[in-house]
Amino acid sequence: MLIGDVARYTGVSVRMLRHYDAMGLVRPTGRTIGGYRDYSDDDVRTILQVKTLRSLGLTLKQIGRILEDPCRAPAALVDDLIRQTEERLDRERELLDRLRAIAASRPADWQEAVRIVKLVRGLGSASASRRQQSVLSWPADVAPPVDLLVRAVLSESDPNVAGALQWALARSDGDVVAGLRTGAQSDDVDIRRRAVLAIAAMPEAPGADVVLVGALGDSDVTARKHAALALGRLGEAAAVPVLVDMVADGVGDVEAAEALESLSRIPACARSVEASVAGKMKDVAADSAARERLAEALAGCVGPSTVNSQ
Repeated sequence: MLIGDVARYTGVSVRMLRHYDAMGLVRPTGRTIGGYRDYSDDDVRTILQVKTLRSLGLTLKQIGRILEDPCRAPAALVDDLIRQTEERLDRERELLDRLRAIAASRPADWQEAVRIVKLVRGLGSASASRRQQSVLSWPADVAPPVDLLVRAVLSESDPNVAGALQWALARSDGDVVAGLRTGAQSDDVDIRRRAVLAIAAMPEAPGADVVLVGALGDSDVTARKHAALALGRLGEAAAVPVLVDMVADGVGDVEAAEALESLSRIPACARSVEASVAGKMKDVAADSAARERLAEALAGCVGPSTVNSQ
């Protein structure tokens, strides 16, 4: 079979077939009288085998070694191909993240685009200090990319880096709470906790109070705690029951007592604070430590004489 016919039959270009011949990968068995390449049926089968192996990502050198030793076990080579493919996919995903971050941020020029790419790379570092530095080094006169920071804070486990991200989000011009709201509704408790902590760090942001009130019923004690403390600073009476529970349970009780005292100074909240603390004291009558903490909190809110009458 002549080279043109082989190319049409196998789908391998004439140029590539000549390259296979030149490197000794697949050489035609014979030549015509006119000196043209003449491929046998076995040659064509080998070309098809090469084409199939190429589809797996093998290099021509690797394929050459396989053809030289067809009995060679493929397991180790396939394992290497899997590893190489996974590494390539990781690189492609990293590139995709960078492109999406740039697209979402709508940079005004290439200088800003490069800055965003550097931030993406920094946030993707295995080093917590480098992640933190990438956030803190963002120019003060440039609004940080909200979507990118929200994704980062929802996945960040290091408290120092998380604090830097919260700081950056707090000074952002975008709708930060909208992105964090989805995280606060996640089935993953860690993501919910990170979202609530980030919103609690900026309780006066538009819509933050709504998300924080919802977090008061979260099954995670940390999320409830930070939501209640943030709402307490806002003067929200909805936080009172959780703050009282915190005092009784000894979980952030000092901060909770301070928040209750501040709420008690607000006329609309004073009665709710007194009634909630007094009611909880009755519920924990058998727990002297809890009752003592509650009594101290109540004294700070309404004065010792009222506590003694409870």
